[in-house]
Amino acid sequence: MCGICGILKNKAGHPPEVDHLKRMMALLRHRGPDSSGYYRDHHAALGHLRLSIIDLATGDQPLSNEDSSLWIVFNGEIFNYLELRRELIDHGHQFRTQSDTEVIVHAYEQWGKDCFTRFNGQWALALWDTRTRELMLSRDRVGIRPLYYTQIGDTFLFASEIKSLLSYPEVPREFDPAGLAETFTFWSPIAPRTVFKGIKELQPGHIGIYKDRNLNIKPYWELTFPPAGTEKIQNEAEAAERLRDTLIQAAKLRFERSDVPVGAYLSGGIDSSVTAAVINRYTDAPLKTFSIRFEDSEFDEGDYQQTMIERLGTDHSDIVATYQDIGNVFPDVVWHAERPLLRTAPAPMFLLSRLVRNSNFKVVVTGEGADEILGGYDLFREAKVRQFLSRDPSSAKRAEILSQLYPWMERSPEKAPAFARSFFGKNLDPSDPGFSHHPRCNATMGVQLLCTPDMRNAFAELDPIRGLINRFPTAHQSWDLLCRSQWLEITSLLSPYILSAQGDRMLMANSVEGRFPFIDPNVIQLANSLPARYKLFALNEKHLLKNAFRDLIPQSILNRPKKPYRAPDAASFFPGTKLDWLEFLTSESQIKNANLFNPKAVTTMVNKSLKNKGTQMSNTDNMRMVAIASSQLLHDHFIADSNGKFDASVELEVDTIIELLITK
Repeated sequence: MCGICGILKNKAGHPPEVDHLKRMMALLRHRGPDSSGYYRDHHAALGHLRLSIIDLATGDQPLSNEDSSLWIVFNGEIFNYLELRRELIDHGHQFRTQSDTEVIVHAYEQWGKDCFTRFNGQWALALWDTRTRELMLSRDRVGIRPLYYTQIGDTFLFASEIKSLLSYPEVPREFDPAGLAETFTFWSPIAPRTVFKGIKELQPGHIGIYKDRNLNIKPYWELTFPPAGTEKIQNEAEAAERLRDTLIQAAKLRFERSDVPVGAYLSGGIDSSVTAAVINRYTDAPLKTFSIRFEDSEFDEGDYQQTMIERLGTDHSDIVATYQDIGNVFPDVVWHAERPLLRTAPAPMFLLSRLVRNSNFKVVVTGEGADEILGGYDLFREAKVRQFLSRDPSSAKRAEILSQLYPWMERSPEKAPAFARSFFGKNLDPSDPGFSHHPRCNATMGVQLLCTPDMRNAFAELDPIRGLINRFPTAHQSWDLLCRSQWLEITSLLSPYILSAQGDRMLMANSVEGRFPFIDPNVIQLANSLPARYKLFALNEKHLLKNAFRDLIPQSILNRPKKPYRAPDAASFFPGTKLDWLEFLTSESQIKNANLFNPKAVTTMVNKSLKNKGTQMSNTDNMRMVAIASSQLLHDHFIADSNGKFDASVELEVDTIIELLITK
């Protein structure tokens, strides 16, 4: 994995400034500590920071085709690059390196924009055509790798992270209320939106073509499902066999296509257990696994992790996250996440990736995406239960099914049936495209009540939920309820939060690459083509996955109650010792300076948390406390710049410099 950035100048006689490019590159150093390079001509400058994974000897970037008319900077991996390379050689292409990056260049020459549909991988890239003066941006199907852009007058900028763009002198540092409204509804802004005014994110599965001051964006891939009842595979045994074969191939591809050792995360759940078991059974490489554990037993899954460790005989390392650990690293977490957070869950992932890097590993395979692709979330079960209730909302007998939801929660529906019936009994119209997500969105929007009147007025003019629903493909009306729920979850949570704030950013903060077999395009295509009942059978989540790998996973893990990955939230900010950063940023003067939250509301929330050290907090209050802390940190990092990270002069020694400033 790598960091990429670039500057395009539309004004004749003003080539991009090297100092500006180097400052942009310097802020991406954590993404690529192994080497660096840039290309510059009269119109474009491309920067690259490399984390060496494939072709360690000759894979440096920027890289070009044979006549130096096409240049690329690339962040990611193309896992089927060896197969594509052989095909391109048959077409007459000649290669100078063994890298997957050069395969992209020749694939683009051979197939044009259609090349992206042939890639099995994870990427964000920029291709600069010196002949047409056209810049091509591309991002993988589900947004595993990030790519941001902005335009300031005659200057177009792109980068792997927002901080790189904000280092450019003319880019304003200001919050965008629309991006904040999405964050305080869905947990994260949804591309192309960000929380910074004027800065956009290229949408997953899209390409952007920039030429003559215009950026034309269009999809090359779309998430879709067949009409309910028309699925081609109607035999469960056949479906399980195909899922097993496809997932084994996806895991092997991600484990074996690397020139450095690859480890695996082991959470104690079925998803990471399957990937680790597949690697153990179907590859010859020794398996190194890594886990996060928690001081608080409510969040710890150590017993299940140990069961799998003993089953696989793996060389294992773990780290125990305490309240204090999470509170201490949270400022760094927000610096890398580049958005307000409503959960502290990214913080332990930051600690875990640091353990991986300290163990001299650069790559890990993880189980992310399984819940979204194969129907594993409680939210999907919840939607099915609410659909059942909608047939007779007044039935007390039907309401008893609510006790099956969220058994892991301290305040589960089983313990508070009256509240559960009131909460889940709202908006019971299954034909509503947003049916499955209304309860979560409504709970999250409680954060907005803490904001200033001006900010709340700005939010009131926006309708993030309607904006998301309007993106639904027309065909969604024929999909099963589960498929509509999956589309919403993949679009609003997997891409912008799970794979980004909790995934790429926490991994790359410590220069570690994550690989995700469950979101291999072939796995997605197969899973989306299956009947919904194979994924969520009654209320049994990931039904088909459990059947497909029953021989590899212990019964105790197969049959365990669903427990999503969580971390202590408000309690992490009140660990018994004072967090100086929190006390400073929640002071009245700093709250007024950020002008996002109502100072009195913040004081009330902090005092409430202090009273019981952040424990025994409601779900909404936990989100509110984390939102306050993260938003204030975000303002301090990126707008106030109290540490001078943007204004300080940054010296970066670049390894490879390619200058083509030829006087014509």
